Amino acid sequence: MDAKEVAAHWESNAETWTMLSRAGHDRYRDALNTPAFLAMLPPVAGLKGLDLGCGEGTNTRAVARLGASMTGLDIAPTFLRHAQDAERRDPLGIDYVLGDGLTLPFADGSFDFVTAFMSMMDMVDQASVLREVTRILKPGGFLQFSILHPCFVPPTRRNIRDENGVPVAIELADYFDESDGRVERWLFSGLSPEQNATLTPFAVPRFHRTLSTWVAMIVGAGLRIEAFGEPMASEEVAAAEPIVADTRVAPIFLHVLAKRPMTP
Repeated sequence: MDAKEVAAHWESNAETWTMLSRAGHDRYRDALNTPAFLAMLPPVAGLKGLDLGCGEGTNTRAVARLGASMTGLDIAPTFLRHAQDAERRDPLGIDYVLGDGLTLPFADGSFDFVTAFMSMMDMVDQASVLREVTRILKPGGFLQFSILHPCFVPPTRRNIRDENGVPVAIELADYFDESDGRVERWLFSGLSPEQNATLTPFAVPRFHRTLSTWVAMIVGAGLRIEAFGEPMASEEVAAAEPIVADTRVAPIFLHVLAKRPMTP
C-alpha cells in the first residue's frame, strides 16, 4: 500500500470520524490518551510546532492553547476543512497544510518540536517519515508521538473479561507480523445500535512494527529517545469511563519523546 491509498482511506473516514469524535465518542482519546500525552509534553510556550497527521485539529488546538505557534499537516482534505472551520470560529493562529510525512513541505530546521497523535502507526515507511521529522527539527528540538502499543496491540488482540464483563487479561498474536497496509474496520465503542447499523465502519490501514523496529527507526533517524509513556487509567477514570478499563490490564498506547541532538 502506498501513500495515495492511505490518503484515500483516511479521506473516506474523515467525515464520520470528525462527527463522532467531536460528539465525544472517542473516549480513549478524551478520557486517557490525550491528557496523558499533554502531561508528558515538554513546555511549548513560545515555540513553533508541527502536528503531523493532525486530523480534524482537536489535539493541534490543545497544543496551541499551551502557547505554541502551531502548524497542522494531514493527508485528508476533509479533515483539514473541518480543522480550518474550527480555526475560523475560534482563532488560535494555526496554519493547516495538506501533505504527508514522506515529503514534508518545510525547510530544514523549521520547527522547535513536532507532535504526532496516534498517526505514525498508520503511515507508510515510518523510517523515512522519522528522517523527515529530524530534518525539519532545529538542533535540540523534539518529537513526541503516540501510537498503539506495539507489544500489547499487535495485529491480533482480544480482551478477556470475567462474568461481570470486567477486563482481566488480553490475548495477543501476530506480534512479529510487520505486514504493510493491513486494513482494520471498526467504529468507536459505545455507539448506539442505530448508529452502528447506519454508519460505514472506518477503514484504517495499519503498518505495525515491533518495539525493537520502532527503536531502531527512531535512532536510525538521528534522534535520541528521552522517555516512554504507557498511559493507564486510574481506578476513578476506569469507573467513570468503563471503556478504558482495559488499560489497567496492559497499556494500549505508547508515548515516545525523542530529541534531535544539538550536534550530530
